[in-house]
Amino acid sequence: MSKLYAITLLFVLPVFSGEFNDCGNNKQAQLLVKLISTDKEQKRTNIRCNILLTRAAEAKAKKMAEYGLVVHNLGGSPNARLEKIGYKLPKHYGVEFNSNQVEAIAGGYSDAIDVWDAFKRSKGHRTHLLGEHELYLEQDEIGIALVKKWESPHVEYWVVYLTKGHQKNQAYSGNFDNIPNKTLFILEQPKP
Repeated sequence: MSKLYAITLLFVLPVFSGEFNDCGNNKQAQLLVKLISTDKEQKRTNIRCNILLTRAAEAKAKKMAEYGLVVHNLGGSPNARLEKIGYKLPKHYGVEFNSNQVEAIAGGYSDAIDVWDAFKRSKGHRTHLLGEHELYLEQDEIGIALVKKWESPHVEYWVVYLTKGHQKNQAYSGNFDNIPNKTLFILEQPKP
């Protein structure tokens, strides 16, 4: 009976590997990891947790809450931010001020289900988080954070890092003119 259970479990969670605790800084962030990883439209075959990405997401979410802003380029580009903390990105991602192939952010969504619905309705976020572009499809490491600050304008600040770690002799075989950049895609909960 236990062999059947183990085989069934492998078929239920084919996209995700790792401990959810390493993927998210709290229960809601961990739930968002699960929603992204197990979505029926997810194109990736494997997503791994990376605690460094989770810590980077938490630091970025805290900074957005401190300033009351939901913005990608707070303290530099998302790509440059990851490089600065020691996460080595593929060379073709770039580190210029507007370079963002790794980060999804949102403000004002109180739970993982609401923010996931909003991300899926945004073409840029959906393409990134579900791996609907060849560049994003190769991304296989994730870290997510949710920070709440009641006295700030948005209260809830979400940061998702989903990227590909650097590998020796790594090359991009796609069209360099067609590399997506998500700098302008920001989600804020509409005000009532």
